[in-house]
Amino acid sequence: MTLSRSALALFALTLGSCSSTQLMTLSVQKPSPVTMPAPVHSVALVDRRAIDPRAKITDVVDRIFSLEGPGLDSAGAAQSISGLRDALQREERFSKVVILKEQLTTLNPTQFPTPLSWDVVESLCRNNEADALFSLELFDTDSRISYAAHPVKLNTVFGSIPAIEQEATMRTNVKAGWRIYYPAAKEVVDEFAVARDISYSGRGINPVAAASALIGRKEAVKAVGYEAGKGYATRIIPYWIRVSRDYYVKGTDRFTVAKRKAQAGNWDQAAKLWEEETHNPKAKIAGRACYNMAIIHEINGNLPEAIHWAQTAYGDYNNRLALRYVNVLKRRQAGDDLLREQQSSITLDR
Repeated sequence: MTLSRSALALFALTLGSCSSTQLMTLSVQKPSPVTMPAPVHSVALVDRRAIDPRAKITDVVDRIFSLEGPGLDSAGAAQSISGLRDALQREERFSKVVILKEQLTTLNPTQFPTPLSWDVVESLCRNNEADALFSLELFDTDSRISYAAHPVKLNTVFGSIPAIEQEATMRTNVKAGWRIYYPAAKEVVDEFAVARDISYSGRGINPVAAASALIGRKEAVKAVGYEAGKGYATRIIPYWIRVSRDYYVKGTDRFTVAKRKAQAGNWDQAAKLWEEETHNPKAKIAGRACYNMAIIHEINGNLPEAIHWAQTAYGDYNNRLALRYVNVLKRRQAGDDLLREQQSSITLDR
């Protein structure tokens, strides 16, 4: 059996362990949490968080108590939409991503409003040749400021004198919420909110000076808003993660030699030795070898064969790691089926 060269780089060995196993990691692509309908190839992004005139007084009160500076939410929201657009444009999933100039209103930008009417959604999509509408339904910042006193030494013409310096710390929670509307089926494909915390500090000889040192908060909110938009894109884009697996390195001389060959990068020979040990008359050794064969097949992307070897390791040899591994592989296989469905939609109707 041949182990693909591209798979070799996926191994990360934990050397010097006294255990019978060592840890390796590999990259696994996961399906996105949300599956977009296959016909969706062109999308429009709209800002719905403009304040309805009926809610102006409430909004003013909210901005006073949340310490929101002028235009803070608007600037952050605009960056959040830009972050989502940039993330979607880097993928092949959509042929067109456009930010609409229209601004829709809400009575309360701090929580999800009722969904848009389908007449509005259909009109926006039709006028902009979009198959789906991504709506920023809420964007809100909530800040709290606290003060602390620190003893310091001030250098004056009379020498160093003790003083108290004030430190102002502002903690801001940034919350963004999105909906995806699919007008062809009158379906809200997703509704999801994300929140991030940022903290800024400033120092001064008195509380006013300390607070005035809290510069850059607006830029920080814009940066967090942009990342929140990018982060939301991961809801509909498959992503890669690193997963860890244990594999056996001890049991017989062949396992010892295979370990050295693996450490030297000769995985073809290591795999051959493990395969030979699947016929070992000792159940414990054969079970370990079967388990390692499952690991190799997973790395090569052959999940049905990996499941077969893991089931053999547990069913025939009662290997202690194999049962859990079988369940891990089956969950990954189900994820791969969904991943193929999501990826096939990229080429449909193109």
